[in-house]
Amino acid sequence: MTTAATTRIHNFSAGPAVLPLEVLEAVQRDLIALPGVGMSVLEVSHRSAAFDEIIEGCEADLRKLGNIPENYRVLFLQGGASLQFSMVPMNLLPEGGSADYIVTGVWAEKAVKEAKRVGAVNIAASTAAEKFTRVPQPAEITLDPQAAYVHFTTNNTIYGTQWHYTPDTGGVPLVADASSDIFSRPIDVAKYGLIYAGAQKNLAPAGLTLVIIREDLLSRAPSGLATMLHYAVHAENKSLYNTPPVFPVYVMRLVLAWLLKNGGLEAIEEVNSRKAGKLYAEIDRTGFYRGHATPDSRSRMNVTFRLPSEELEKKFAKDSTAAGLDGLKGHRSVGGLRASIYNAFPEAGVDALVQFMQEFERRNG
Repeated sequence: MTTAATTRIHNFSAGPAVLPLEVLEAVQRDLIALPGVGMSVLEVSHRSAAFDEIIEGCEADLRKLGNIPENYRVLFLQGGASLQFSMVPMNLLPEGGSADYIVTGVWAEKAVKEAKRVGAVNIAASTAAEKFTRVPQPAEITLDPQAAYVHFTTNNTIYGTQWHYTPDTGGVPLVADASSDIFSRPIDVAKYGLIYAGAQKNLAPAGLTLVIIREDLLSRAPSGLATMLHYAVHAENKSLYNTPPVFPVYVMRLVLAWLLKNGGLEAIEEVNSRKAGKLYAEIDRTGFYRGHATPDSRSRMNVTFRLPSEELEKKFAKDSTAAGLDGLKGHRSVGGLRASIYNAFPEAGVDALVQFMQEFERRNG
């Protein structure tokens, strides 16, 4: 019996997204039996010494990579960022209090909707009137110094916008949904009260949610909060109150080792800047392509652009897929095209897209 060769195409999907090839190869190599364990990571007990080594090593590498201070707890949870839209206010928004939300896209709007189920929400700033083509400037943000916390979304996958500064919230805890750009660049964790991220774009397969929370915030939750929604319970039990997503934690550890081996967050930021720069340079080159986001808010993770007509956009998506460039169709709410180029996306794939864009313009411009 012969096995057909597998050719990997360039995956521009917004998530679940591309993983480092050497990580996939390591998973494949050790999937049947982890070295020294004799069983698959898919079978190993979350109460075993083998998994203790995996999850504790994963946390240690996270702390090293992100320079996470000792007074922050790292939690490996489930439910995606969407569950965090509820868990954040359930744990941090007291009865009679209010929270500030900065709205820069659909995911921030969803976070607001869930927070309003718990308590009062103040919209500190919004760029909805401009179709979320940018993030607000500091002078446009009106914060309540008595707010329980300030929530914002660091990168907006649908619109291709990203914050290139950290909002100054004074003494109010800053909460960040960093799902689509977590650890794509250096981050000063000490500026935040809580950071959460679905792991399926930059760190691991779908099914794992990372939460980094300052210890003093663990005591804010009301006593009647359901056990599984309580950050302090997960912190006390070291993310093992129930069965965690064992396989994604294992893969995350491999991804973190890959990042550390390749120079850490400073090095990956340089690579991400270079990749995005190539695409934006092509978008701006002649005017045939038009970027959705304003230049000062452009994302390095999700590059969004339009063509002169919707018919050309449909043709671009179809032809690019046939050329081995998959997942370039834009989100249905915005249209156009979107190239998601997270940490593990190879620079050769960006070069291939730029070449395709030039040829497509030559034939259709």
